[in-house]
Amino acid sequence: MSLLENKIGLVTGAGQGIGRAIARAFAREGASVVVADFNREMGEETTELINAAGGNAVFVFGDVSNEESVQAMVDTAVAHYGQLNIACNSAALSRGSGPIHLFERDVFDQTLEMCLTNTWLCMKYEIPALLAAGGGAIVNISSNASLRGQAFNTAYAAAKSGVNVLTKSSAAEYGREGIRINAVSPGVIRTPGIEKYFAEQPEKAAGLKKAAVLDRLGEPEEIAEAVVFLCSDRASFITGQILSVDGGGAVR
Repeated sequence: MSLLENKIGLVTGAGQGIGRAIARAFAREGASVVVADFNREMGEETTELINAAGGNAVFVFGDVSNEESVQAMVDTAVAHYGQLNIACNSAALSRGSGPIHLFERDVFDQTLEMCLTNTWLCMKYEIPALLAAGGGAIVNISSNASLRGQAFNTAYAAAKSGVNVLTKSSAAEYGREGIRINAVSPGVIRTPGIEKYFAEQPEKAAGLKKAAVLDRLGEPEEIAEAVVFLCSDRASFITGQILSVDGGGAVR
């Protein structure tokens, strides 16, 4: 039996990169998948990839910075499949980097909104759906920048640190209700976003490419495997944890 057989899963930010890999892994393991993204073209492409491979997926527009949109996203998922059992909050967007004394207030606020507040909003509406289904699992996508800070990337690191505490606090609230909540903290992963960053910041690329003790970049599929495990019954006694998937970057 597949790890997520008969589960209904929601993945935000599923249009590309880590989110797409998670959505495809959910489907491979037997889940019906709600693919959510604000980029309709990319989200529908992920949905087509899943369905073409024999999976079951539907695209739902989701602007996770907008509460009404988040509520509609979850409501649509439940209306289409009848319930929600697992969710991965992968969508995030860093608005800028640089010395903290030169950061613009609106850039800092936008980064918090797109990396922390959006995760809270998703959980706010996912949790009632999971409660109605009798329990389930949520995995939030954090970042290794949250574990020890990251120079010139302060807003993003601070926001993702907030995701960690949000994860732990909510796990404590809902464990007795049958909901497990964990986070996966990726290291440097080969995504369209990181490739763009390497192109824009070539002087930082070499160091980041060597960040892992395994001496390579991680792949989105390696994050997806960790998320699948945490959403599955094999992780039935795991909640409130931050799992670092970074090739050993945190111990270098």
